Amino acid sequence: MNDWVDAEQHVERAHEHYDAGRWDEAVSELRRALSLNPYQAEWYFNLGLTLEAAGKNSDAATAFAQCFTLHEEHDQPDANSALLSGVNLVLASRPEAALAWFYKALKLEPMNITIFVHRIEALIDLDRHEEAEEVFYLGQQIDPEHGELYSAIAESLMKSDHTERAVWCLREAARLDPELPRVRARLASAYASAGRLERARQLYLQELRTDPGDLDTLLDLGELLMDMHRNAEAGEKFRRVLEIEPDQPDAHFLLGELAEQEHRIADALVHYDVVIRLDKEYPAVRQRLARVLQLRNREEDLPRIRDLLGREHRGLLVASAAETIESRRPAIEDLEEVAGLLLDADMTTEAIRVYRALIERRPSNHRAHHGLSVAMLEAGRVEEGIAAAKQALKYQPKFVPAMHNLALACLRQGQWIRARYWVRHALRIEPEDATLRRLRMKLRVHSSLIVVFWGARKLRSLYRSAYALVGRPTRRPA
Repeated sequence: MNDWVDAEQHVERAHEHYDAGRWDEAVSELRRALSLNPYQAEWYFNLGLTLEAAGKNSDAATAFAQCFTLHEEHDQPDANSALLSGVNLVLASRPEAALAWFYKALKLEPMNITIFVHRIEALIDLDRHEEAEEVFYLGQQIDPEHGELYSAIAESLMKSDHTERAVWCLREAARLDPELPRVRARLASAYASAGRLERARQLYLQELRTDPGDLDTLLDLGELLMDMHRNAEAGEKFRRVLEIEPDQPDAHFLLGELAEQEHRIADALVHYDVVIRLDKEYPAVRQRLARVLQLRNREEDLPRIRDLLGREHRGLLVASAAETIESRRPAIEDLEEVAGLLLDADMTTEAIRVYRALIERRPSNHRAHHGLSVAMLEAGRVEEGIAAAKQALKYQPKFVPAMHNLALACLRQGQWIRARYWVRHALRIEPEDATLRRLRMKLRVHSSLIVVFWGARKLRSLYRSAYALVGRPTRRPA
């Protein structure tokens, strides 16, 4: 009896902590209660809600799953706990596992339209957009005018590049449920993707009139204004975000990007440094900071540049090689930029690794093969550099930089005829390329010198032959 009373007291204290927003204390009290009485399904449910509020979605999913199991053992399976377990698994980047829980919830409540919405979200994360559309049509048979259903499928259509259809779905979502969170902002994002920037700006402003302090909308509007080259207005939106939340890393990052665009190197460095202090794992900030330091072009910055790029390239390689959803792997553009920065910092070994990761991700990427060729040549691995350049030409036969590199590699090996071949071939494509014309001049000078030296050798040989005939000594008879 004492254990039961103690457990109830822990639960009461957990409720108090939860109401006060003290999530960790609430979790601790609930765990103590469950250690004394582990058969209370509703306590597991409360634990799941508390962990979800604390942002610990994977643990929350486990708590909701335990709640479901206890209900199932008493022949009272609970669709809500199965649904919430799936929702938290999606938030924890485990959409495949989430689908299994959504199926369990759907089996218990086949007419629950909310389950269809969350199934679509999980399928979007898995890039299974055709299946998401099938779920949308099944959901429409239950409730043809459900705003969230249209909003969910719009996200899938955006990711699969069906922008116009996504715009239509979001307009329907806004018509059916004007109170949907940030529906006008999402419609603005869709219009921006479709190239209708002014319409997008107007919708963001409408959203801000409803909720002037919405940080996501302020940031999205600022990025749109940057795309519209209205930098002063964009900066004002980002600074407004920092007035509301001074430690907002996205606003600092975007202010750094804005300063970089305007060639205010010192300001860009300040904002990128703040982002790193706030979040060391913030995407792409190390490569941006390294790029700005390279632009500053100071000898004393080189050790820090190398440290930043070393950390960034290791993180990108781990993420690129991970068995994870394609959309969550580092972007090809990020890998390409880091590889280029590594080359600029004379970190050829690291650059080779990044270019190889790029080629593994996209074997037909001729720029990655070309970059690998540059890195190999700079590392003194000429044969491998030539092979990589030829691979670049295999996928892009008119790629002049690869021909230029092949000409230089042939020169290193003393293959002057092969070098002339690649220069001539490249000049047919880019006849005004100054670098190629200089290289052609060098080859012509070399050819002229060879002719001169060959002629000189011939003359010397003829002279010796003539001298031998005319000036040969004769022997007098004895």
